[in-house]
Amino acid sequence: MEGKIYENYTLEWEISNFIKVWVSVIASLLYCKAATKIFPRGRIRLFAFIPVVCLFLVLPLQLHSMHLGGMSCFFIAWLANFKILSLAFDKGPLSDPSLSLPQFVAIGCFPIKVQQNQNSKKAHKPIWNYALKGFLVAVLVRIYDYSDHIHPWLVLVLYCFHIYFMLELILATLAALASATLGLELEPQFNDPYLSTSLQDFWGRRWNIMVTRILRPTVYDPALSTSIRVVGRKWAPLPAVFCTFVVSALMHELIFYYLGRSRPTWEITWFFLLHGVSLLVEIGVKKVLNGRYRLPRMVATPMTLGYVVGTGFWLFFPALLRCKSDVRASEEYAIVGAFLRDVVGGAVKSGHFNSTVVPM
Repeated sequence: MEGKIYENYTLEWEISNFIKVWVSVIASLLYCKAATKIFPRGRIRLFAFIPVVCLFLVLPLQLHSMHLGGMSCFFIAWLANFKILSLAFDKGPLSDPSLSLPQFVAIGCFPIKVQQNQNSKKAHKPIWNYALKGFLVAVLVRIYDYSDHIHPWLVLVLYCFHIYFMLELILATLAALASATLGLELEPQFNDPYLSTSLQDFWGRRWNIMVTRILRPTVYDPALSTSIRVVGRKWAPLPAVFCTFVVSALMHELIFYYLGRSRPTWEITWFFLLHGVSLLVEIGVKKVLNGRYRLPRMVATPMTLGYVVGTGFWLFFPALLRCKSDVRASEEYAIVGAFLRDVVGGAVKSGHFNSTVVPM
């Protein structure tokens, strides 16, 4: 079966490239592991890592699907590169000398991080929670077939849920596999972002926690150190937070380029800059009030989610839809479904044929 993934590219072609890309990633991480024993931390080790960083920026161009390509560019061009840059200065999750080679590769490849305190395990969501979200994704895919009869804003709301469910399912699956194969207790990737009571709560403690922890040592901490010398310790977090959002904006623009292969319109950048400025205002107000007044959760949570979703409708989703992400994702679901039907159908036919020729 040859299903189209994107233009003239087939499913088989995409899977073949996917395997080649990840073999290259693993080989590069093995090189980085060896390089840490040869080169001292600092500029010399950073210079040794630069070819890997450049390779990781190029590899996602070999993939064109929304699912394999989209997640791979996020893992490789952003997370893996930032972990490698941190490792050059003996920082970040890869700098732990106790990591075995398989652990080093897994943590370098995927958005997972070992808990610092293995004796205090965090509560993980039950399996039925993920099963329900998988079921809801399947329902959403079916609903999209009738999107012509649904208000466009409601479709965008469904996309919000779809993106969150898919991200959590994929990241939780990777974390579970790493935990099962490497015997490690891993930190969760999301912490119920729909319960956020502020932008600081949403971006700092609930949404895609692994990205937050990668950005902290690579962007926030250096910016904070510089800001302390300029504006003092009390207000130093403000420029550090804004710098973090600037870097996040640029990395999201890069990911959207991988997805659409078209010139950026900078809507994604404006989305994150807007949230960065909004967060600065929120932090500033909190510092002035010094905890004297807080909105009740019944008010704060709807306001926070409304702001995130509303600005997403305005700036985030137009850029996502410009990549034809909805159409391409639906096509990929259809291709995978047809492929599985072919496999199951072939197995049934094979079994039936064997049963007719086996001598009695």
